[in-house]
Amino acid sequence: MSRTVTVGLDGSPESRTAAEWAAGEARLRGLPLRLVHVWEPVTESMAQDPVIGVATQRHWTERIPRETAEELRLRHPDLEVLSEHQDGFPGELLAAAAEESELLVLGSRGLGRVGGYLVGSVGFSVVARAGRPVVLVRSGWQPDGDAPEGPVVLGVDTTAPDDTVFAFAFEEAERRGTSVRAVRTWSMPPYYVYGFAADPTFDQEWSLQEEAALTEVLKPWRQKYPSVEVTEECGYGSASLQLVEASHGAGLVVVGRRRRPASFGTHIGPVTHAVLHHATAPVAVVPHD
Repeated sequence: MSRTVTVGLDGSPESRTAAEWAAGEARLRGLPLRLVHVWEPVTESMAQDPVIGVATQRHWTERIPRETAEELRLRHPDLEVLSEHQDGFPGELLAAAAEESELLVLGSRGLGRVGGYLVGSVGFSVVARAGRPVVLVRSGWQPDGDAPEGPVVLGVDTTAPDDTVFAFAFEEAERRGTSVRAVRTWSMPPYYVYGFAADPTFDQEWSLQEEAALTEVLKPWRQKYPSVEVTEECGYGSASLQLVEASHGAGLVVVGRRRRPASFGTHIGPVTHAVLHHATAPVAVVPHD
C-alpha cells in the first residue's frame, strides 16, 4: 500500500475530531487520507439480541467510515480520502495499519473519561506497539484558520537524544511554518542532592551545564532547518508537568517512546503516559531505538 495518513475511527466524537486533524495533516504532507474502522467480534449473547445483534451492529459500524469519508470530501475537495472496514481486534489491526502509514491518528478524551475503543486501553496499546508515529488528538481540538500555527513542543532528553524524534518535530515545524519549542527538564540524583545540599552554587552550576547540553543537542538541527525558529526551555522539575504546561497554545507536542521487546507489554513510559492524559494539544508519540 502507498504511504498514507491513517486515522482510526470508532464512531465517537473524539475519532471524528481526529479525522479532521488527520485530513489537515494529509494535505500538508500531500498524501491520501485513509480511514479505518475495526468491527470487533461481539459476544454470543449480544449476537442473539434482536435489537443490537450482529446484523444491526454491522450496519451501523459500516456506516462510520463511509459517512465520515463523505463529510471530509465535502470539506476538503482536493484531498483523496480512502475508507475501509475491517473485522478483528482494534489494537492489533490499528497497530498493523500504522506500519503501512506515514502517520496513525487516534482520538482521545484524556484522563477520567470512558468512551470508544480508541480512548482507553486499546488506544494506549496501539501507541505502545506501533512502529510508526502515532498522534492522539483531544476531543476539544478544532482548526482555527485565522490564528497563527502554535509551536511544535519537543520533549528533549539530552542524555539519550534520538534523531528520529528530532527529525519528526523539525519536519512538522517546517511543514507548518512554525517554530520548535524545545523543553528539557532535569533533576539531580539523590546522592548529589544530599552531597551538595550545603553548597548554594551547585544548583546554578548544574543548571548551566544542562542549558549548555540542550544548546549542543539542538545545534545540528538548527543548521539543518535554518528556517525553523527554535526556543529553548531548560529547568528543574517534573518533565511531564513542564510538557503539559507547554502544550497550552501549542500546535503539536512531540515525545519519544523507546521500543521495547514484546515481553515488556504495553509500557510507554511515565512522562509520555502523563502527557497523553493531560496535554491540551495533539500529541505525537515517536518510537525510536
